[in-house]
Amino acid sequence: MMLEITIRMTPILIWLIMLIAFTAVELLTVGLVSIWLAVGALFALIVAAVSGPIWLQIVVFFVVSLITLLATRPLARKYVNRRILPTNADSLVGEVLAVKETVDNRNETGMGVIHGKEWTLRSTKDETVIPEGTLVKVTQIQGVKLIVEKYEEVSSCN
Repeated sequence: MMLEITIRMTPILIWLIMLIAFTAVELLTVGLVSIWLAVGALFALIVAAVSGPIWLQIVVFFVVSLITLLATRPLARKYVNRRILPTNADSLVGEVLAVKETVDNRNETGMGVIHGKEWTLRSTKDETVIPEGTLVKVTQIQGVKLIVEKYEEVSSCN
């Protein structure tokens, strides 16, 4: 004798599964990825529980998800990951260093030392060649290369 179990996928069960799935995804991530969909699924589950029609459940799901997203996303962006600290490399932007090997983008040369580490240097403009010994300022970082421009000291007149 074989026992046969039939599970009927009612709308309540479907919304409950979606609610659990969206909540699980949210708990496994750090960036508020699916909380809005979980709230929408919760409200759709409530509509299904009071025997609301399928079309109304779907509309409630999308409308509540959208409203929740629009209402909370600005707050989430403001308070989640608000303390983004630059990495050690990011902190090099704005630093001044001396060129140890002529910077020439066309010949793919250029090297400098900053904080005891050698870096490949490239000029902000391909046509600009910066000779060895010239002071340069780091304007950005691209991968493992520092993008630099000639540093012009501002002298104060007294």
